[in-house]
Amino acid sequence: MLLPIVMLLLCLIGGGAVLFYLKTSKPGSKTPLNLSEQTAQQFVNVQDIRDYFLYTQDGWLLCYLRVFPISLDLLNSSEKKLLINKLTAELSSIRFPFKFLAVSRPVDISPLISELVTATPTADSKQKELLRQEIAEMNTLALSGEVVERQFHLILWQQQENGEG
Repeated sequence: MLLPIVMLLLCLIGGGAVLFYLKTSKPGSKTPLNLSEQTAQQFVNVQDIRDYFLYTQDGWLLCYLRVFPISLDLLNSSEKKLLINKLTAELSSIRFPFKFLAVSRPVDISPLISELVTATPTADSKQKELLRQEIAEMNTLALSGEVVERQFHLILWQQQENGEG
């Protein structure tokens, strides 16, 4: 009867010693800050933002450039081919990494709706009905979120050299 109790005590003491050793045997590893104790800059790794440049705490410099789109529907076929060849030549000459980001975001059409509401009043009942239908259609589009625009961005980055930033 004494042997099982001694074995149980030895296992508990040995388990406690192993647990203590595992908790104290990691030299150099600091306990990371609790997420609630971190500032926003520490959490997102941002040191500074100036103009189009973002400086990170780990020594990287990022640049964000917005590229405004053009409507290809306005070009004829020869102009489209010329544009394609020009863009291909420009992009193939780039010898450093970059990201191309396309983001869809809803368009604010409230100025258009307010312009339709304050349109010059007319006595013509047909014009009034057409304006009412147009306002209803614009409200439907605004509420559905179907009116979106695409924004395009180029993201460039490089390791900061000493003396930058």
